[in-house]
Amino acid sequence: MTRHIAVLIFPDFQILDASGPIAAFEIASRLAAEPYEIEVLAAKAGPVASSSGVRMLADPLNDRRYDTLLVAGGTGSRHFEALAPTVAWLRRRAGGMRRVASICSGAYLLAEAGLLDGKRATTHWGQSDRFARRYPQVRLEPDRIFVREGEVWTSAGITAGIDLALALIEDDAGADVARRTAQQLVVHQRRPGGQSQFSALLDMGGPSGRFAELMDWIRERLSEPLGVERLADRAAMSPRHFARAFTAETGVTPAKAVERLRLEAARVRVEDGHEPIDRVALTAGFRDPERMRRAFLRAFGQPPQALRRAARA
Repeated sequence: MTRHIAVLIFPDFQILDASGPIAAFEIASRLAAEPYEIEVLAAKAGPVASSSGVRMLADPLNDRRYDTLLVAGGTGSRHFEALAPTVAWLRRRAGGMRRVASICSGAYLLAEAGLLDGKRATTHWGQSDRFARRYPQVRLEPDRIFVREGEVWTSAGITAGIDLALALIEDDAGADVARRTAQQLVVHQRRPGGQSQFSALLDMGGPSGRFAELMDWIRERLSEPLGVERLADRAAMSPRHFARAFTAETGVTPAKAVERLRLEAARVRVEDGHEPIDRVALTAGFRDPERMRRAFLRAFGQPPQALRRAARA
């Protein structure tokens, strides 16, 4: 049986939001017992310009029942008046799809259509505040790569659409097909949906880069005690003011940021080397393997040993 996938685009969509999942489903179609047939849809048939100016050819919206509908994001996702016909179609037709999903700010279209009311969802971290204000009825989880709520899926920004597509493929065809698809895409490994999307934000030290130097300083000292008092002293701020300013800038507490930097460093060592797990835990600042194991389960949904085995497969 062929699974029919529709990718919904609109003027000023983000092209990788569409092309990334399309590439994943194309590869999986060659590996899975049940292939995928992919169709691009838009309110107006023909070439649709992305935010980069590159155009993608789309078929018109129709009454066909698709297995999965993916809604791309992009700057055009907030042009609500222009998108009214597309939103009306979503409101009318989404119930006939087995699954509905959005990539990045495509969540705006699902929310406008009422498809996220009362549901958990995520979107690009840069849109989280604006999205939460406009849709208070949505249970937004901004610190996620993707979120599944029944058969409604939402994902974070741009490349997270590939993570979402791989998760959908795994849901359809199993972990082996998803893993082989990821290998063909040359992505390091499918990231679990619970993994934070704020790694890039932490790398920058927040949107303004205010704490970038501090992030570099922390990375050089992960094996050392890194309490808020020490971090505040390094930032030349009082502990209370530092904790508030850091959280407002990065979206996470100092303690959570340190844990994530330790997790990133530990994951690389776990997956890429043969170093004993207890040594990795000590070097990354977790002090003991059990503490690191619990942190891995919270962040990645798997213990270190499972990630190492998967990386070697």
